[in-house]
Amino acid sequence: MRFRTVLFDLDGTLIEHLPAIHRCYCYTLPKLGYPAPTYEQVKRAIGGGLPRAMAHFVPPERVEEALAIYRPHWDETMLEGVELMPGAEALLRALKARGVSCGVFTNKHGPSARKVCEHLGVAKLLDDVVGAGDTEWLKPEPKFAAWALERIGADAATTCLVGDSPFDVQAAARAGMGFVGVTTGTHDQAQLREAGAEVVLDGMPAILELWGLAENV
Repeated sequence: MRFRTVLFDLDGTLIEHLPAIHRCYCYTLPKLGYPAPTYEQVKRAIGGGLPRAMAHFVPPERVEEALAIYRPHWDETMLEGVELMPGAEALLRALKARGVSCGVFTNKHGPSARKVCEHLGVAKLLDDVVGAGDTEWLKPEPKFAAWALERIGADAATTCLVGDSPFDVQAAARAGMGFVGVTTGTHDQAQLREAGAEVVLDGMPAILELWGLAENV
């Protein structure tokens, strides 16, 4: 493979965290007098950071009020039921065996992202984990990508971003990185291709095959 660095989105890409996220929305919104959202409603809303996602469910003037309820409950329950996506650990181990640097580049709250990676035992396979709140930026802002690449000592031209949403497609394009989309998260193949993705696969095992890493597993 030609890439020296691979950055991964987290939710819907490396990990399955949507049940926990949905659970926290169902806890938060009724406390403000709004109905609990469906699983699909939450799935469609997330990806651009928590404040933006919450604004799908409450008026702008109540977003901070909602976050003040959501965040403490999230901190208490975020590790309940979180799982690695099938093939995620195998792919990280195979990349590490090839000398490829790996990192997490996510719009998830940075401390939460790091806590989850530690909990799931993959922090040791990652060179860095960056997320929302670590800078003033979110994906797809190019400055966020440039900051993440500088931290890991990587060059955009030899870096691939793996993600599941149009935010990831745009982040890679604006930063000059390669991109591989996966359909394990919030968007399907048609939606990712419409956003500009040229390579879209059905999950981590398919990336192992694409990059000829299956023999390293």
